[in-house]
Amino acid sequence: MEIVAKILIAVVAIEHLYILWMEMFAWETKGKEVFKKALPAEMFKPTKGLAANQGLYNGFLAAGLIWSFFIDDPKWQTNIALFFLGCVAVAGIYGAVSATKKIFFVQALPAILAIVAVLLK
Repeated sequence: MEIVAKILIAVVAIEHLYILWMEMFAWETKGKEVFKKALPAEMFKPTKGLAANQGLYNGFLAAGLIWSFFIDDPKWQTNIALFFLGCVAVAGIYGAVSATKKIFFVQALPAILAIVAVLLK
């Protein structure tokens, strides 16, 4: 189960690196494709700075998850991974309620599955 947990943590981290890229550097192109139902097309240019700020926070989530791979103490490694996965799950649930339900399945569900795997290892 430990390998499954590490794979799921890595998937969530990679996903958040992708979100960082999209929100910070491709908001008006890829962001427009991804969030077309949540935001009118004319709002992408004026919200570029806000999206970049969101992207930066997603980068912090990814950094925390990646950091958990480099912690030697198993208890701290678990605690750090659970903290950042919990943050991702909460953000995904809030995004599903406030923007589009798809966010739950794309962001929150992988984090929740990773939490379960970490707790079962």
